[in-house]
Amino acid sequence: MNKTSVVTGAGSGVGQAVALALAREGWRVALLGRRKDLLLETVKLAGTKSANLLVCRCDIGDALAVGKMAKRVMKKFGDVEVLVNAAGINVPRRALEVLSLEDYRAMLATNLDGAYYCIQAFLPAMRRQKSGTVINIVSDSAKVANVKAGAAYVASKFGLAGLTQAVNAEERVNGIRACAIFPGDIDTPLLNRRPVPPTPEARQKMLRPEDVAACALLAINLPPRAVVEEILIRPL
Repeated sequence: MNKTSVVTGAGSGVGQAVALALAREGWRVALLGRRKDLLLETVKLAGTKSANLLVCRCDIGDALAVGKMAKRVMKKFGDVEVLVNAAGINVPRRALEVLSLEDYRAMLATNLDGAYYCIQAFLPAMRRQKSGTVINIVSDSAKVANVKAGAAYVASKFGLAGLTQAVNAEERVNGIRACAIFPGDIDTPLLNRRPVPPTPEARQKMLRPEDVAACALLAINLPPRAVVEEILIRPL
């Protein structure tokens, strides 16, 4: 296996944790995100493995930007074996009563459209090499909707779960597999966007980004004959 990968949302939270975990296992990783300073922080955290990281500032909600990014990554890496869609956003005013059309569209653009654009960008290469793993970081709110997530976030994550199933349904004949990871509450910066951010005591009981990264590595490191289609992980 050519250990090449792309991780969206790699500047913080779960995306950063997955990128660092892959780097530690000797993978070359293209780091995607909108803020270059955060991506460079991930490079710094990688330490001696930083030479394996490629910083790609990219707004994945922009299909043209994703296309340009994919060309750069393919030119550098030659192929891509793993794509991890970890980028996700939410807004404080998220209840249906106060959700703006602008915020609704922004969440779908990043949480769902961005994942779709990235999948479509790298599927052709995966088909040619007859192998590839797509990991989509979803949410347990895509199992059962809840108030704290908000309507647009829930809708985007239900869509991402369906997109994962579609990849498996259509692409398994090409040796491509997809896994949807459904985490419960994770202690990440995204929590600061809640209408009422959780207390430090509440955060202590939540999952950590590295817990979700471990799930991603499990799905990635399975033999090509096997696929874990869904992982539901929650705090105890």
